[in-house]
Amino acid sequence: MGEENRERTAAGDDSYVARFARLALGCVQKEYPNKLDHVLADASHVRRPRELHPAFYGCYDWHSAVHGHWLLVRLLRTDPGALPEREARAALAANLTADNLRAEDEYFRDPGRPSFERPYGWAWLLKLHEELSLWDDPEAARWSEALRPLAATVVGKYLDFFPRQNYPVRVGTHFNTAFGLAFAHDYAARLGPPELRELVRERALTYFFPDRDCPAAWEPGGDDFLSPCLTEADLMRRVLPPEEFARWFADFLPGLEEGEPAGLLSPARVTDRTDPKLVHLDGLNLSRAWSMRALASALPPESPRRAALARAARLHAEATLPHVTSGDYAGEHWLATFAVYLLSTPSP
Repeated sequence: MGEENRERTAAGDDSYVARFARLALGCVQKEYPNKLDHVLADASHVRRPRELHPAFYGCYDWHSAVHGHWLLVRLLRTDPGALPEREARAALAANLTADNLRAEDEYFRDPGRPSFERPYGWAWLLKLHEELSLWDDPEAARWSEALRPLAATVVGKYLDFFPRQNYPVRVGTHFNTAFGLAFAHDYAARLGPPELRELVRERALTYFFPDRDCPAAWEPGGDDFLSPCLTEADLMRRVLPPEEFARWFADFLPGLEEGEPAGLLSPARVTDRTDPKLVHLDGLNLSRAWSMRALASALPPESPRRAALARAARLHAEATLPHVTSGDYAGEHWLATFAVYLLSTPSP
């Protein structure tokens, strides 16, 4: 059992994982319902989701399909006993073929689609390719090679677009700049060209290093699934040396050691898990928890801010993990990925 799984077992979370795997298996080849983000240039572009996206047509929308595949790869690599291995491998083998991924790459390279899935879907595509690269398995090597051209196209989009984006997008949804840069940083550290890592560092420092007193009391927004403040900090702990990060973070989110702001450190309340926007707040709680775990781990062991973040991360996880399998597709098509990513983030 890998380090990630010892961590999860110690946290008492293993009971969830099989259910989360089933959610991903139930959607990566489920074409409908489907929410397309698709610009029509003419009538020939009117096609069914599986024709437009032969690899990533399931899970309601493109990015959820991508990170549903990440979930299956992650668990097959680190904890294959947590899911039906043959069924998961069969789904991946059917979807991640060279032909299917070539069609996905052609879709991305169409000049009429420069902003398709920018940056959230871009980030998860790179995370999927990164995860495949970590897995010493013959099938994974084949899938990784098939995915490589699309990953290269996405890297090219990062290198082309972000030098032209003068101002970061700070919302708590798919357009968040810090989230897109954070996963690109991880990818570049493992696989990407050095110019991608250099770009991420330069953009992070340009966009965010001057920031002080993040308005965390304004969080959460009504349909957030990312915390703008915590997501930004989670990027900065990647690009700054530990001591410099601790100083920056103290100015960026003052008051954590006193339990402030309370709204950031307390789980968001979800009133309707059948509503596709309101259920975003379950995702917010999960992504807050993984950010808090990572941020706490980046601080000195004796730091009271570390203790406050670790405590808040536990509260967010405990409040939300039981609701990932809610019975409604509004959340079930994507929340399992957030849950598994949280459980893959070691506790401080």
